[in-house]
Amino acid sequence: MQLQKKNELRQKRVWRVRTKVVGSAERPRLCVSFTNKHVYAQAVDDASGKTLAYASTLSKDLRAEKLAANMAGAKRLGAAFAAKAKAAGVTKVVFDRHGRRYHGCVKAFAEAAREGGLEF
Repeated sequence: MQLQKKNELRQKRVWRVRTKVVGSAERPRLCVSFTNKHVYAQAVDDASGKTLAYASTLSKDLRAEKLAANMAGAKRLGAAFAAKAKAAGVTKVVFDRHGRRYHGCVKAFAEAAREGGLEF
């Protein structure tokens, strides 16, 4: 019962953030998602429904590093995602933390992406 309530509250936070954060062609939405083992990030143009850039700890270039869903993995993925996004022509984004607090791994990812050249 508690797990169900916890998931419902998390989903409400996700919806609350998504009503305010909308990506466009000139400023796509940078959505970062954490699981227990991996980290996923993508830049999405919500107007056309297309993913402009994508990176995860399961990507071919990062899989050899055996990154986890921790601070070190989030920092490395943030830097790698910033490089991929810049190669795809994305420099400005809006940040979607996917219902998580802006601290810890989420903050580490965001700061690494900013250092990599993304503006948000």
